[in-house]
Amino acid sequence: MSDKEAETSVPIHELIARRWSPRALDSSAEVHPDQLRALLEAARWAPSFGNTQPARYLVGRRGDDTFQRILGTLTERNQSWAHRAGALLVGLAVTHNEKGEVPYAEYGLGLAGENLALQAVAEGLVVHQMAGFDHDAVRAAFTLPDGVRPVIAIAVGVLGDPEVLGDERSVQRETAPRTRLPLAEFAFTGDWGNPAF
Repeated sequence: MSDKEAETSVPIHELIARRWSPRALDSSAEVHPDQLRALLEAARWAPSFGNTQPARYLVGRRGDDTFQRILGTLTERNQSWAHRAGALLVGLAVTHNEKGEVPYAEYGLGLAGENLALQAVAEGLVVHQMAGFDHDAVRAAFTLPDGVRPVIAIAVGVLGDPEVLGDERSVQRETAPRTRLPLAEFAFTGDWGNPAF
């Protein structure tokens, strides 16, 4: 198990153990259209409240206009590394449909996003999801209709050498072991704070 794989006393599926969010991407590697289609199919089959399927995606591959427009909406810090991605996406939540407000639309998009991320691992790719982007710029750049809200930007690519990040702090952050709260602080039974395990 690499230092980026989940360390746990209970085995979890290797796709979950291997999933992480690197910034060091290989700018010469391509995300093949079939791989991107598989990621989006995985997202499409995510569960949602009442089968409302609120998740939508803007999809750009490196070199195309959509990629450039998405890149232009990212914060400067995210642009500094995300330009090396093979694909950039924006995850959108459809918050209203013909019946009115879509319940749990963001949750549905989150479920789709995790399916997408795990499929990326299965494809030999990595995914980094970002909050650092201009939502209004996405709305304007892609003429989004009312009831569609940009929620997350997503870089998809092939893992690269951490040295491409340039500064020592970023390289250290990239190579540091993954950490999570211990299970005793994560799952409770009875009263709050009473560990389930």
